[in-house]
Amino acid sequence: MLEPSTSLLQRVVVASRNPVKVGAVEGAFRRMVPGGVTEVAGVSVESGVSDQPLSDLETMHGAEARAEAAEALRPEADYWVGIEGGIESRAQSCTENGAMMAFAWVVVRSSFGIGRARSGTFFLPDEVARLVREGMELGEADDIVFARSDSKQEEGAVGLLTHGVIDRRALYEHAVVLALAPLKNPLLYESRQATKPG
Repeated sequence: MLEPSTSLLQRVVVASRNPVKVGAVEGAFRRMVPGGVTEVAGVSVESGVSDQPLSDLETMHGAEARAEAAEALRPEADYWVGIEGGIESRAQSCTENGAMMAFAWVVVRSSFGIGRARSGTFFLPDEVARLVREGMELGEADDIVFARSDSKQEEGAVGLLTHGVIDRRALYEHAVVLALAPLKNPLLYESRQATKPG
């Protein structure tokens, strides 16, 4: 169970070296395990999905694959976290035809279970969506539309659109906290997503 520990170093491996993702994971663990001693490190792994996932399912699979790859690379750790950002167009679920949504999936693996959660969702501006449909990654499209450089390593689309009220790290951090909920309450989730497959 996810509990504070003053005697054991809790080692968390993030399946990315992106400082936004590493910072979000560190912030979430420090909030969910107050007083616990946590070491957070990022590693570079493949997601197993497209560079720009184009559906909810593909995005979730990318987060799962990243967490599994991080565990394979650093098996001595206590937790492995995969974060994958994605987009999806659902004309039938919104008022605008072809509106494009952005979000992220988080998967946290541990020796005693798995937690999953999705971040908040927001709609992308038409020009950003058009560039993504033409084959660009969201971060690249944001840089062009907002005249920025490498914004995905900083505030991301959500930060640019909210003028910094919610940045990419905050968006991810909340999702990591939610993914940790089953690990914090394992008896309540024992028959569902907290159970780690063989």
